[in-house]
Amino acid sequence: MTNIPETGRTPRVRIRLVVIQILVFSLLLTLGGRLWYLQIRKGDVYSQQASANNVQRVVQPALRGSILDARGVPIADNETRLVVSASRTELLTMDDDGAAVLTKLAGVLGMKPERVREKVRLCDAKTPQPCWNGSPYQPIPITDQDTARQALQIRERAEEFPGISAEPVAVRRYPGPGGANTAQVLGYLSPVSDQEIRRAQHTDSPYLRSDQVGRSGLEREYDDELRGRAGVTRYEVDNLGRVIGEAESDPAQPGSNLVTTIDARVQRIAEYELNEALKEARKEWDRNTRENYKADSGAVVVMEARTGRVVAMASNPTYDPNAWVGGISAEDYGKLTGKGSNLPLLNRAIQGQAAPGSIFKVVPTTAAVNAGYPFDGRYDCSSSYSIGGRSFGNFESRGYGPISLGRALEVSCDTVYYRLAHKEWREDGGLMPKKGADDWFYKTAHQFGLGKVTGIDLPNEVSGRVPDHEWKQKYWEANKDAWCEQGKKDGSYVEQIAYENCRQGNQIRAGDSVNYSIGQGDTLATPIQMASIYAAIANGGTLYQPSVGKAIVSADGRSVKEIKPKAQRRLPMTKETRDAIDGALAGVATRGTAEWRFGGWPQDEIPMHAKTSTAEVYGKQTTSWFATYTKDYSIVLTISQGGTGSGASAPAVRKIYNALYGVSEDGVIDKEKALLYTPQRSLPKIGPDGSADLPKKAGYEPRKRETAAGGVLARTTGRRD
Repeated sequence: MTNIPETGRTPRVRIRLVVIQILVFSLLLTLGGRLWYLQIRKGDVYSQQASANNVQRVVQPALRGSILDARGVPIADNETRLVVSASRTELLTMDDDGAAVLTKLAGVLGMKPERVREKVRLCDAKTPQPCWNGSPYQPIPITDQDTARQALQIRERAEEFPGISAEPVAVRRYPGPGGANTAQVLGYLSPVSDQEIRRAQHTDSPYLRSDQVGRSGLEREYDDELRGRAGVTRYEVDNLGRVIGEAESDPAQPGSNLVTTIDARVQRIAEYELNEALKEARKEWDRNTRENYKADSGAVVVMEARTGRVVAMASNPTYDPNAWVGGISAEDYGKLTGKGSNLPLLNRAIQGQAAPGSIFKVVPTTAAVNAGYPFDGRYDCSSSYSIGGRSFGNFESRGYGPISLGRALEVSCDTVYYRLAHKEWREDGGLMPKKGADDWFYKTAHQFGLGKVTGIDLPNEVSGRVPDHEWKQKYWEANKDAWCEQGKKDGSYVEQIAYENCRQGNQIRAGDSVNYSIGQGDTLATPIQMASIYAAIANGGTLYQPSVGKAIVSADGRSVKEIKPKAQRRLPMTKETRDAIDGALAGVATRGTAEWRFGGWPQDEIPMHAKTSTAEVYGKQTTSWFATYTKDYSIVLTISQGGTGSGASAPAVRKIYNALYGVSEDGVIDKEKALLYTPQRSLPKIGPDGSADLPKKAGYEPRKRETAAGGVLARTTGRRD
C-alpha cells in the first residue's frame, strides 16, 4: 500500500483554521459591538428601566359614588365592613409559602382551607375563579363576611397570623330602602377583565387591575362617573420584593353620585303589586289550555308623562343585587343563570318583547285617520271577519254593529281594524305591493318609535319589531332553507305554515295585515316602548326619550350636571286626532273594557285613560297587558302567560295609582297619604361630605317582600280584553 504524504493535507487544514479564526473573530466583534450598544449607547435608558423594575405600585381603590333616588335616598352606596386580607408578598417569604397560616386562618373564619388558598392565587388565562386579579403587592381580600369577634381574634393573635390583616374597608351595598329591590335597574359590579384593561388603556378612563366595573343597569351605564380615580402609591422594593421605601403617591378621587328619577317608595309599590298580580294570575283557570295560568314573568313601568322620566321600573322574577358584592359564588350564579332560573337578570321592562295586542290599537287608529278614514265614521264591528275562507274572530266573538273608531278602542273591537287593514292592504297592491304605496299602517308604527330602541339610559335595550316589507324580506332570506326543508303541504299545522312560508314567506299576506292591525302576528314591543307612547298621548303628542339618570353630582356636592329630558319627535297625529283618542281612552276606563276595574275612581279630579290587551301567542297562554295614563303619569304593566289585560294586570295598576295619588278604594283622595301626587321636580341637596338631606318617611306600607333561593332570587312584593 502506498502512503500519502502529510504535506498533501496541510493546505486544506490551514484554510479551515483560517475560516474558523475569522468566524470566532466575527462573533467576538459582534458581541463586543452589542455590549457597547447596551452599556454605552443605551446605558442610561436601560438603567432607568432597571430602576423602574424595583418600583411597585399599590392601588387604593376610589370610593364609588352612590346612586340616589329622586329624593336623595341611597339605593346603591357603600358600607364599611371588616375585611380579612392576606399579604401575598409576606406569605411567600415563609418556608411553606404561608400554607400553614392560611389553613389556621380558614379555621378561624369557618372556611375550607382550599377555598382560602384559591383566594390568594393570582389570576391568569389558565386559573379559574376565585383568584386575585389585582396587584400582587397589595393586600388580597379573603372575606368581608367575618364577624367582629373573628376579626378581633386575628388582630389579638397577630403573631400567629403573619401577613394577615383585618381592617375596615368600604364595599358596595344595595340597601333596598323600604324593601325597594330595584335590582335590574341598578345592575351589579364585578372585577375588570384583562381584555377590558387592554381596550381602555389608551382612553381617558383607563382601568386598574383592582377596579370593579358595572356589568348591567345604571352601574354599567354610568360606570365612568361613579368609579372615580383610584389612588396609587409607588414603593421601592429589593430583588426579593421587600419594600425598602416609598417613592410617591397619588391620592384617590371618589366617584360622583348619580341622582335618579326613581322614587324608592313608588318602586317598592310597583315591585310588590307586580308580584301580587303574578300570584293572583296563577290562581286563575285558563279555559283554553285547561290549566291555571303560568304567569311566569312580568314587568311594569311608571313614567312621568311630560318628561319621559322613569319613576319606577320593575321586572319579575328578580334577584338580590347584594349577591354580587365581594364576588358571587358558583352556586348563586347558577341560580341566576342556570336552566330553570327563568332569567331573573333580564330586565323585562326594556328587554322583554312580546306581541302588544290591543294596546297597540292607538297606532292603527292614527294610521286609519291619516289614511282618510274619519274618526267618527261608522265601521262594522261584527263578531268575525273572513279572508280567503279563514275566519278572524272578535274577542269572545262579540259584535257591536256599526261603531266609530273611538268606540272600537273602548270595546276593543278587532274586526273594525281587520276590515281597515285588509282594505289598505288591497289598495297598496296586496301580494304585489305598488311602488310608492302609502303603507299607512306600517309607516305610522315607525313614526310612533316602534321597531327601534327608545334610547333609555340603560344597557342592552331591545328594539321590538314592526313586521313591514323590509323585515319580511330579510327574515325570509334568513329562514327560507329551514322552512323549505321542514314544510309539508299536507302535514301538521306547523309543517303547513313552514311550507307556506317557504313559498311566500317574503310577502305580507292578507292574514298578516289583519293580525298586525291588532298588535299580533310578528309584531313585538317592549313595556318601555308602550309606556313612552302612552305618555306622549298624555302630554299632547311629544315622544320623549325615557331616562333614569336625573343628575350627576360631584362627591363634595359642589358640581351638579343635570340630565335634561330629551324630546325625540311628535306623534304623527293632529291635535284633533289626539284629543279624540284621548277621549276614547278615557271611555275605556269609564264605560269600556276597564270600567269594572276603575269603579269609584275620582275621574273628575284625576281623569284616567286606559287600554286593555289580551295578546295571543302560539304555543303559550295569552299575554296580559294594561296601558294607562293620567295628566302626570303613564303606567304599563304586562304579565307573560297571565290571562286578560283587565283581569290580571289592571288591579295592580289601579293600586299603584292609588298609592301615587293617595286614593282610597272608594275613591276618596287624601294628599297626605299620596306618595307622589305631582312628579318630583327639584334635586336633593347633597352636602360636602357627599350625603343627601333625606326626606321624611312617607306612608303606604305594603306587606314585606317575599324572597327565595337563599336570598339570591327574589320575587318582589279573566273577564275581558
